[in-house]
Parts: sequence; structure tokens; C-alpha cells
Amino acid sequence: MTAAAPRDTTIRLSNVTIAYERHAAVHHLQGSFAPGSLTAIAGPNGAGKSTLLKALMGELPLASGTIDRGGLAISDFGYLPQAAEIDRSFPLSVADTVLLGAWRETGPLRAVSAETADKARRALATVGLEGFERRRIGTLSAGQFQRVLFARLLMQDAKIILLDEPFTAIDSRTSQDLLELIHRWHEDHRTVIAVLHDFEQIKAHFPQTLLLAREVIAWGRTDVAMSGENLLRARAMAEHWDETSPLCDAEDKIVA
Repeated sequence: MTAAAPRDTTIRLSNVTIAYERHAAVHHLQGSFAPGSLTAIAGPNGAGKSTLLKALMGELPLASGTIDRGGLAISDFGYLPQAAEIDRSFPLSVADTVLLGAWRETGPLRAVSAETADKARRALATVGLEGFERRRIGTLSAGQFQRVLFARLLMQDAKIILLDEPFTAIDSRTSQDLLELIHRWHEDHRTVIAVLHDFEQIKAHFPQTLLLAREVIAWGRTDVAMSGENLLRARAMAEHWDETSPLCDAEDKIVA
């Protein structure tokens, strides 16, 4: 009996435009993220990097074009938003926060099994926070809290991992430890897409880059995409952005 061919889980963007209040935030994006690829999304402030991640997660509708997720469901995606978007005042423990990553298994009413609780402890140990289970998240440093969020992603066991500025305002040791975890995901053939600002970090750790300035400047090998010429072009485009550009009239459409 012939084994079934592995499913093609390439994420394909076809002429994607995303708008806020019908003004284009990114437009006419065309390209793909290959299965198991490790890609940085770079570009000037306001380039649409975070907007693109939210559209990939299905949190924003498309003004035009399609996103083909290779047959994967949104539940196959793990998403780490910017730290500024997370309310740490809610009195959650570290353990409870990590266990949110097991939501698909536990649901809103089921008790947490011993196996799931043990998995959460191992996830915390992996990110260097063994013994932190009972600590409140509001008492943690920025680096410790980011480690907790990575532990939550480990619990999700997602095929596609989206990271929005995962290293902002955290210490270099934490950044290095979490980069090692990202490389492990890459070795496991998971697709990892990260919005990043540190160009040297991108060049050192991410073999693929999408350079974005509301439209694709370059998309491919990092050494080519992040060339001086491309970076200058992205910066020049940012300097001429018109925030009162014409409205988008296309109907919203998104394909799972």
C-alpha cells in the first residue's frame, strides 16, 4: 500500500489588501510561506507587519484578495501578540496562563488532567521558569512574562507559529533562550513567522525575510531581501506614505 503524500500546508497570499476604516494598511501582497520555513517580517513603523499577522490569524477581514492556509484551521496557528496588547493586571497565576495553551484539550468546563498539568510544568522548565507555577503574572519581569507566553505556545503544539515583536523590551539572555526555542520549532518543521525590528538578529537567525512597506519590497532569502538597496527603498516609501489615500471599495473576503 502506497503511503499518502504529505499535505501541502503552504500559506499563500494572493493579491491581499487589508484596510482600516477602508484605508489600505497593506495592499496587493503576493507570495507564500513554505511549510517548515522560518521567516522574519521586517519594515518601517506603520508598514503593516502586525496587520498582516492578524489577517493570517483571521482577526482582520481582507479588503480584497485571498489567504489560502493550506487546508489548516485557525486552531492550528499559535499567535503571540505584542506585549503591550496583553493585560497583566488580571490576577492569573503563571500555571493558569500556560494552561490556556491547552484550551483545545480542556475546554471551558473540563478539569485539567494530571497529564496536562505535567505538560505545563515541563513547558515552564523548557523556558527556564521551573517552580514559577504559583507566581502571579503581574509580578513578573518583562523577560519572565515573555517566557511564560512561549510556554503557553509550547502547550498549543501549533503547526504555524506567529510572533509579533517577541523580543521587544526584554533582556539579551531571554532573547537568546527564546531564539533557541524558535530554532527548535524550525527543526521540528513547524512554520514560524516573526515580526522583528533588529536587522542583525534577522540576518543571524532567520533564513527568509519578507520586507514590507505596506507592499512587498522583497520576499525571499534574507541576504537578498535585506540588501542595502531594498532597505533604502522601504525607507523612501515610508517617507511618502499618504494617510489620506483613497478609500478601498473592494468587498471584504477571506478564504480559510
